[in-house]
Amino acid sequence: MDTLSSEIQHEGKNDGESDPDSEQDSEACENDKELPNEPETAPAPKQPWETSLYSVYNKELHFFASQEITIIETTDSYGGVVWPGALALCQFLENNQHQFNLRDKAVLEIGAGTGLLSIVACLLGAWVTATDLPDVLGNLRTNLNRNTRGKCRYLPQVAELEWGSNLEEAYPKSLYRYEVVLAADVVYHHNCLDELLITMEHFCQPGTVLLWSNKYRFTTDHKFAEMFQNTFDTTLLAEFPDTEVKIYMAMAKDKQ
Repeated sequence: MDTLSSEIQHEGKNDGESDPDSEQDSEACENDKELPNEPETAPAPKQPWETSLYSVYNKELHFFASQEITIIETTDSYGGVVWPGALALCQFLENNQHQFNLRDKAVLEIGAGTGLLSIVACLLGAWVTATDLPDVLGNLRTNLNRNTRGKCRYLPQVAELEWGSNLEEAYPKSLYRYEVVLAADVVYHHNCLDELLITMEHFCQPGTVLLWSNKYRFTTDHKFAEMFQNTFDTTLLAEFPDTEVKIYMAMAKDKQ
């Protein structure tokens, strides 16, 4: 898979002379530019699980795998925020390297969002492909590049993945075999749970380990967990009552 590269645009400045009044106007304009481009009040979401239609950028600092990780968040999509399931799985992977050694492993993350989990997997030595929807890939790529360049054995890959859509055409099983599949907080109140399960099945081939971490919020989360356990051979690895997060390990069922 080809690495997707980001483009950097440079803004130029125009030189010119101006009278004192113009300079004052220019100074006022410059002050205006320094103000954040955010509305004074945010429009309320239609539903508790829906994000608003404006962007607010925020930096979060995390410390995993002996590295400080800077994550840029934005509220214009679910994939722009670090969720509890990702934090829990990052800590679990760091604390249990004897059991889940990612060094030199081919790892796929579905629904990578801000990329925190993929970054930690890279820092732990994995060759990572981070996937999500097109509108999330820009911020995902930025976070991955700034936190892994010069620090990891392998440069992470970024790729588009729409759950349940043209999986065999875009990711034929004969070519795309991953030893570990990661998924964190991919289950919430949305209408793509069947497609998500199909996607997990597609990538979880014999010998693949699937690690799914999720905060339980809605009844649909429990329904998906039931379908997940019926589809795979599963083990509950960890449970965190304070954050309502559970981490499962899953492998393909023996069809013989």
